[in-house]
Amino acid sequence: MAAIANSKPSPISEKPARKAVAPLVVALVAVAAAGLSACAVWLSFSQGWTLYYGDAESHLNIARRIIDSRTPGYGQLGTAWLPLPHLLLLPFVARDGLWQSGLAGAIPSAVCFVLAVTFLFAAARLAFKSSAAAAAATALFALNPNVLYLQSTPMTEPVFFAAFAALLYFTVRFRRTQSLWSVAGAGIAAMAGSLTRYEGWFVIPFTAVYFLVAARRKRIRAGLVFGIIASLGPFAWLTYNWWVFRDPLEFYWGPYSAKAIQGSAPYPGNGHWKTALIYFGWAARACAGAPLFFAGAIGVLAALWKRAFWPVSLLLLPAVFYVWSMHSSGNPIFLPNLEPHSYYNSRYGLALLPLLAFCAASVAAGPAKPILRIAVSVALVAIASAPWLMDRRPEAWITWKESDTNSSARRHWTAEAAQFFERRWRPGAGIFTSSGDYTGVYRKAGIPLRATLTGDNGLPWTAATLRPDLFLWEQWAMVMGGDPVQTAINRSRRRGPNYDLMRRIITKGAPVIEIYERRTAPSKLPSIVDENSLPQSPRREE
Repeated sequence: MAAIANSKPSPISEKPARKAVAPLVVALVAVAAAGLSACAVWLSFSQGWTLYYGDAESHLNIARRIIDSRTPGYGQLGTAWLPLPHLLLLPFVARDGLWQSGLAGAIPSAVCFVLAVTFLFAAARLAFKSSAAAAAATALFALNPNVLYLQSTPMTEPVFFAAFAALLYFTVRFRRTQSLWSVAGAGIAAMAGSLTRYEGWFVIPFTAVYFLVAARRKRIRAGLVFGIIASLGPFAWLTYNWWVFRDPLEFYWGPYSAKAIQGSAPYPGNGHWKTALIYFGWAARACAGAPLFFAGAIGVLAALWKRAFWPVSLLLLPAVFYVWSMHSSGNPIFLPNLEPHSYYNSRYGLALLPLLAFCAASVAAGPAKPILRIAVSVALVAIASAPWLMDRRPEAWITWKESDTNSSARRHWTAEAAQFFERRWRPGAGIFTSSGDYTGVYRKAGIPLRATLTGDNGLPWTAATLRPDLFLWEQWAMVMGGDPVQTAINRSRRRGPNYDLMRRIITKGAPVIEIYERRTAPSKLPSIVDENSLPQSPRREE
């Protein structure tokens, strides 16, 4: 009996015990990530930071106009920005209170952050066969204040991180299990990523090649299953652009694309690989912090020593995509320490953060003794967190600093215009306006978007713009100097309707905002209108 009591458990009894512990550990990581996420969301919301990014405001309102517009429906998804983040927002923006406060935008991002952290931990644990190293990789990613800030806003990065981390997990799992379910899981994750950000398109062919190489049998089947599922995302978006805008590549070269917005204006890195690489490298360092940036760079060797060739390759692909985009696709990055010494797209540097966290943590997987692994993991997290602990101001977080700097003028005139409409607007009164930044005024003032007539409404807005004397009936108009609505208001003075200037908002660093109220109605609408004289709708006729 004593011999039995003192005998070591057999490997057969240890294996089920380890399998039973694994889900519990992953669940604890998810709970910890949820608590961390909730604290960050509360901080951003209480400080009013949730919609500092202009893109965050736009993502929130794109989702809202799908269900709240004069022309609601899938056409309101627009182009250029991929649809999944907006679709995830739909259940939340439908609640007026959540939409008006902006909190609707933080909920899906926070959920995706928790998924990203959980999948990253599971993937690192499989790759390193060490919970300590996996915990280090997860903490290095999750405790980054730039990530925590973005996941408290309706930006697209948290959604992509969730899809990308899931893709990493299922591909790593496939090498061990050779399961078709892992292939399908990777395909779904890649499809979700491709409907979120365009770097998701970039990783699909490389991952398909991975399955062809990593599969020990039926390689063609694994590659095809992944490729078919993952490619549904790009195929759906190309089809949508063709159906709505009559051009499958409208998102790439249309008037709202990055290429069109940048135009021919020069920027550092355009057509110059070395400069593009330098700017992206500095952005990654600013987002990750200098200690993690250098620890991750050194840790690449440790990760390769641990034969983590595929994780390193996959995690590097988004960074390659952004350098390529800077060089060839009109996507600049501006940083305060480099010309032109401003802030723009600095958050692109976060694309390298999962790789830096993973590779730095691979150092903790080296020691044979568990206690040493834990010690190295704790030391890595402490060193990487040092910059944020020594300077706890939000100004030290480059993503927050960029959003604050670039939104100061917009927030000022938005608040003033919203206060005006809160006092003067009454239900049933229409507002003639443009889309974009203006929409934040109506959200803040609690005005339904269906009360506004904007360029997103197609033919009615075009008709009111070109022939205000016949088709402009809105009581209010809000214009920004030189926009089409301003031109229409000026044109209407000749034959009506006549609008009186009620408020002019002048903000340093922003165009002049003017609010008009209609004094007279348009000319009497003819009983018979020549259809050939009307502007043609840009949308497909049903």
